[in-house]
Amino acid sequence: MDSVLKKTEEFSLKSKLADYAMLAKFRLSSSVVFSAGAGYLLATNAFSGSVFAALIIGGFLVVAASNGYNQIIERHRDALMERTKNRPLAAGRMGVLEGLVVCTLYLTLGLSLLYQINPLSAAFGALSVFIYTLVYTPLKAKTPFAVFIGAIPGAIPFMLGWVAATNDFDIEPGTLFAIQFMWQFPHFWAIAWLIYDDYAKAGYYLLPNRKRDKSSANQIVFYTMWLVFVSVIPVFGFSGELTLSYWAAGVILVLGIYILQKALQLKKEMDTKAAKKLMFASIMYLPLVQIIYVVDKWI
Repeated sequence: MDSVLKKTEEFSLKSKLADYAMLAKFRLSSSVVFSAGAGYLLATNAFSGSVFAALIIGGFLVVAASNGYNQIIERHRDALMERTKNRPLAAGRMGVLEGLVVCTLYLTLGLSLLYQINPLSAAFGALSVFIYTLVYTPLKAKTPFAVFIGAIPGAIPFMLGWVAATNDFDIEPGTLFAIQFMWQFPHFWAIAWLIYDDYAKAGYYLLPNRKRDKSSANQIVFYTMWLVFVSVIPVFGFSGELTLSYWAAGVILVLGIYILQKALQLKKEMDTKAAKKLMFASIMYLPLVQIIYVVDKWI
């Protein structure tokens, strides 16, 4: 009997921890923090393990808080979509109060760690939560323009790493912000195209023209072109201490041509298969570009 109770308790604890990870969107938060780490490595000339750890853990917790607050607000709509109906609040496994407590704990700990690095890092962390939770989330069901608003907090992590290392915001972190800002349009719109019908169940129409049409496809191509351009700007010497060698710019340009080709393929074929290819290309593109930037600095 005791062993049965013990197994039940272990199962319950594992389920609860799994729900907390789902509330935080663990994999998404981890990928976002990768950008912050890359930004730090680009900026620092004297690596600090304590600062880097505070950035990674603090950044993760701040992003986790944003994701959790978003799920609290959208719990009823999440319950309508296949991809989100098993989230803890949508499925009823977690109450709103519990979600608020957990997310506020995430946020408090995360901002505290970022503040220990420098107040500017904490300010950008707080700004990202504010925009994502209180501006992007309410707009999401009302207008496709929400994607542009959501791209602002989504672009902060890469920049945040630089700010954490330098306690300064200038052209260099601004350029990193621009890269990740532009990246989100082909990435998110590819997802919105792919799961258009599922989004529609909850009243979300997030493609530029609200529909899977030529106008939306043209805008995806347009913003992908801007992404490719912004990604190689440092090679021209316009971004202060953020530089890029010719070989690194060449490799990034090849990656850019690849993702642009996928965007053009979506425009031509107008189907979910092409959208999935663009989505995977975008998932590959950003971390590879960030790795190339870091490698280019340190070799």
